[in-house]
Amino acid sequence: MSFTDKISMMMSRPGGENVQKDDVPWWMRYGGRGLGTVGSFFAILFGLLNCTGILYLNVQCLIAGIWQMLAGFLVIVCEAPCCCFFIDYVQTLSDKVDSRPYWNKAVLYCGLAVPPFLMCISVSTFLGSGVIFATGVIYGMMALGRKGSRDDMAAMAAGGTTPPGAPMASQDHNVTLMEDPDVWRPN
Repeated sequence: MSFTDKISMMMSRPGGENVQKDDVPWWMRYGGRGLGTVGSFFAILFGLLNCTGILYLNVQCLIAGIWQMLAGFLVIVCEAPCCCFFIDYVQTLSDKVDSRPYWNKAVLYCGLAVPPFLMCISVSTFLGSGVIFATGVIYGMMALGRKGSRDDMAAMAAGGTTPPGAPMASQDHNVTLMEDPDVWRPN
C-alpha cells in the first residue's frame, strides 16, 4: 500500500467506502474540498463586509452580501460537514451531495457564485464569490476526467485511427448535416 493510499484512508469519512470510485487524482479531489472549505469561510467573511454597504444606502450590495454568506454556508455544509455538526441534517445533506456526479457540484457552486457579481461589483464580492466559483471550476475539471495519453492525442491530431475508448467521429469535419446520408434521413 502506497503512502498516498494510507493518507487517503485516514482522511476518508467514517463509515464511507475506502475504495477510489473514479480516476480523479487525489490532489485534485482534496484540493477541491480544501478550496471549498477555506473559500466558504472567506465568502462568509467577505459577504459580511459586503453587507456594510447598507451604511451607504446600497441595497444591492446588502442583498449580494446575504446571498454570498448563504452560498458560503451551503458550500461549507457540502464540503466540510464537521464544521456544522450542531445542525442535525448536515451529514445527510453532505452525503447526498457527495453521491452526486462532480458536474452537479460544479454547476451548483458556479451558479451560487454568479448572482453576487451581477448585483454588486466590489473587491469583497470578487474575492468571496470568486473562491466559490473557483471551487466549481475545479469540480468541473474533475468531471471532465483525465486527459488522453500522449499517443492517443497524437493519433487523433494526425487524423489517424481512432484510439480505443475514444468517441466515434466523422473523419471529414467539413460535412454538414444535409450532406451526410448516415446522419440525416428523410421520413
